[in-house]
Amino acid sequence: MVAAVLAVVLHGWRADLPAAVVLAVAGVLLAAEDLASHRLPNAVLGPTGAALAALLVLAAALTGEWAGLGRAALAAVLCGAGYLLLALLRPTGLGMGDVKLGALLGAWLGWLGWGAVLLGVVAGFVLGGLAGLVLLATRRATRTTAIAFGPWLLLGAALASVLTVRLGPVL
Repeated sequence: MVAAVLAVVLHGWRADLPAAVVLAVAGVLLAAEDLASHRLPNAVLGPTGAALAALLVLAAALTGEWAGLGRAALAAVLCGAGYLLLALLRPTGLGMGDVKLGALLGAWLGWLGWGAVLLGVVAGFVLGGLAGLVLLATRRATRTTAIAFGPWLLLGAALASVLTVRLGPVL
């Protein structure tokens, strides 16, 4: 409930607000599960992806922003492919849940613009890296400790979303 209210307050009344709310609520569930079990369940990712797609189509129909919908689809493919490549290059790093989440977040950020995509992806990696450094510095982790990456992907996307919606294209 808090995630939904926060999404409404930060996102504002726009045609894509329902998509933002769905993503915020699912994001909290996904982050909690990833932190607890290092898994991002398909039972949440699948329905969230379907709902996001339907709500973005509806937003495009309401606003005539069909180019944004195309950009969202392309960003989802590019982000998903990029994360898949990283997962294949280092199988102990990213998991397939991270790849699917990356594609889903790519769709949302793509709807907002290419600057949001770039900022969201970079912010996710920077925040995750900083969290890893803090864990190493406080000796709560070693170089081989698995760290849940989903929460950082979600936080990076949330940061990019808020900045883009509130300030306009940031890059």
